[in-house]
Amino acid sequence: MSVSTLNPPQLTLREKLWHIHWLFVLLLCVTAVVGMAMLYSAAGGSVNPWASKHAIRFGVGLVVLVAVALVDIRMWFRYAYAFYALSLLLLVGVETLGSIGMGARRWIDLGYFTLQPSELMKVALVLALARYFHGASIDDIRRIRYLLLPLLIVSAPAVLVLRQPDLGTTIILVMGGSAVFFVVGVRLWKFMALLLTGLAAAPVAWQFLHKYQQSRILTFLNPENDPLGAGYHIIQSKIALGSGGILGKGFIKGTQGHLSFLPEMQTDFIFTMLAEEFGLVGGLELLGLYSLILIYGFAISMRCRSQFGRLVGVGVTATFFLYFFINIAMAMGMIPVVGVPLPLISYGGTAMMTLLFGFGLLMSVWVHRDSKIGRYGGDSSV
Repeated sequence: MSVSTLNPPQLTLREKLWHIHWLFVLLLCVTAVVGMAMLYSAAGGSVNPWASKHAIRFGVGLVVLVAVALVDIRMWFRYAYAFYALSLLLLVGVETLGSIGMGARRWIDLGYFTLQPSELMKVALVLALARYFHGASIDDIRRIRYLLLPLLIVSAPAVLVLRQPDLGTTIILVMGGSAVFFVVGVRLWKFMALLLTGLAAAPVAWQFLHKYQQSRILTFLNPENDPLGAGYHIIQSKIALGSGGILGKGFIKGTQGHLSFLPEMQTDFIFTMLAEEFGLVGGLELLGLYSLILIYGFAISMRCRSQFGRLVGVGVTATFFLYFFINIAMAMGMIPVVGVPLPLISYGGTAMMTLLFGFGLLMSVWVHRDSKIGRYGGDSSV
């Protein structure tokens, strides 16, 4: 049987555009509009300085999403390792060429804009793991030796990002990689073994944490110990969340945010401001939007015929989940403050572009869902 009979005919550019999941894109647009509205409120009823830039970045990001979606998924397979290597090289470059901001060295100044390589690594890691596990058999997955290289693929960038220091992104890299490991069939006892090893090493790891990171963990355990210092952020966040009640105080009428009690309300604590102004109902509506994106993301992933496409889709969707789960849990005081943005809502350039690039990969998975990928990236004849 010839290869042509086993694979669908190549789609034209027009057909690819038609095959993009536009309902999913609409969900992203609605969520981004919520973000623009909250940034408008954060600026006291002005599109400057945040809402206008957020809108422009989202518009550019949509173009990136569509462009990425049109690229054949087999092309992403072929260059997955190269993209990972470039992202890792940029992370190494941050060590020597990176600019310092807010006490951390996380960005590379490229003149017209600053690049945060750790954001790119979130997508590059998913691509690299998806390529490695593509075509792996159950027997392969069961061998400890087979898992050593993907463990290195995850741990190398995680260590570099932790040195910046950026604990939030490190958590997303490790947990996002773990999601891919879980989907390919790694046994639960291996996760438990790693978890127990990590817990046993916690006292040693504590010595290597920065003072502010130790302070955040101690503050999480008891924020009232330093209400005007390290505990200020989370205490004010809880006050704002509680004061919103069921229906909220109204758009641009939140007192904690607009009287400058709520810190970083345009980035890390923007969910708190939304909950204060729109209450429990507003918060649940945003969670409803996120849940729909998750459902579509996992459904798209499972519909793909290739293992690479499924793993890319699951990895991107899991990373999106980790973004909003960590941010909202942080704002509610359920976990320490780690500085993770609320996806499509918080103000931020690299995070927005990286997320939409990832969703572009998800759309590429959908557009090319019937394409088969051979072990080395070509058409499969099996």
